[in-house]
Amino acid sequence: MDQAAVDHIEQQIDGEVNKRFPGAVRRVAVLRYGDDPVIEPGGLLVRVIIEAPEGRQGQQEALEAFEKAHGPAIKQFRHDLSAQLPEAGPPEFRASDAGDGPRLVLGDGRSRGSLEARALEGGELTPVMARLGPADLETLDALITAGIAASRAEAVRWALARIRERPAYAQLRERAREIERLKTEF
Repeated sequence: MDQAAVDHIEQQIDGEVNKRFPGAVRRVAVLRYGDDPVIEPGGLLVRVIIEAPEGRQGQQEALEAFEKAHGPAIKQFRHDLSAQLPEAGPPEFRASDAGDGPRLVLGDGRSRGSLEARALEGGELTPVMARLGPADLETLDALITAGIAASRAEAVRWALARIRERPAYAQLRERAREIERLKTEF
């Protein structure tokens, strides 16, 4: 998506946010892949910066007050945004433009149809959180761009499946079982 399209979306969302949360929002930003490491290829992130005082404590209190005052409107905004802009994850509400400041993200960021959401409901998969460096993110994003995976989670599962296909992995598993058996003998 080009910058002009992002700017247009940002203007529309800004107007909508100011109607729903009058006087409470400083600005709205629509970020795309490359603007923030959490955004996957083809994805967007709507970041809403609320009015808040300086300092972490004041910002945290402002976020909590914002959520308390606008809880139902925030949930409705999230619902409406996902219908209007499916490529965007859940909106992120921040009290500061600084990336390390307090933030509020409602929900877990999973779409209802995703493998992760279905796994959490059915218990067939275990969610795992990992912090990755730039080279690892670049690797996962290359798999997405190449069409091998639709998300970073799928790319990780794909890579693990390739490891399991290697003959050395079977030997590694057998050694691990042998070590566990030896541990029980102590």
